[in-house]
Amino acid sequence: MNEGHLTQIAVLARRSLLKTLRQPFQLFPIAFFPLILLAVNASGLKAATRLPGFPTHSYVSFAIAVAFIQGGMFALINTGTNLAEDIESGFFNRLALTPLRRVSLIAGLLVGVGVLGVLQSAVYILMSFLAGAHLDAGFGGALVILVLGSITAVAFGALGCAAALRTGSGEAVQGLFPLFFVFIFLSSSSLPRNLLRTSWFHTVANWNPISYLIEGFRSLFISGWDGTALWRGFAVAIGLTIVSLLAVAGALRTRLQRT
Repeated sequence: MNEGHLTQIAVLARRSLLKTLRQPFQLFPIAFFPLILLAVNASGLKAATRLPGFPTHSYVSFAIAVAFIQGGMFALINTGTNLAEDIESGFFNRLALTPLRRVSLIAGLLVGVGVLGVLQSAVYILMSFLAGAHLDAGFGGALVILVLGSITAVAFGALGCAAALRTGSGEAVQGLFPLFFVFIFLSSSSLPRNLLRTSWFHTVANWNPISYLIEGFRSLFISGWDGTALWRGFAVAIGLTIVSLLAVAGALRTRLQRT
């Protein structure tokens, strides 16, 4: 990759980031919707901390991890919707008439998503502190959360790009939200896996990769440096990123053949 391509990606990443920051209807869900759900869940499920074997006395410290996954879901919706708008408006096709490579547009989008992932993760950390959560891993743990949050945002953002390239429709991309919300529900988002009494739910949560991604974030708040939880969380985030990028590559080839 030469300097010209890197410049293209940097410009498009800036465009992607500013496009989101300038649209309150996209920015509000990313920053505040997960925190609103956190407040509702923490007030309703606070009694769960009294269950034998519950890992912490602060449900906010336990539940804040879900906010990072929900932030990733909004990255999927916003990134996919923005790309679909570029396709529907003809901007994506007009790139064929310029020296700019369409691959650079995707890369720029994902770099912008990664930067936004760091920003939204920082907001979640700050708000968790204000809500009374404790980050057991300290400042180093906060840095790890920013990295894992960025990778998670890129992984979900790439899925959004793949959906947009396949369908060319922002409405179709937005239709993925309920599906991924079900994945969060069928995970260890509300209770630790060892306390999930229903046998089928416990089995589903064990097989659900979102459980391990949540537990990677969660471990830094309630366990400190839990190597097993961290490597599993990073493995899921990186694995999902690879799968998503492969899906983007396949969808991009299909889109280029159509145009």
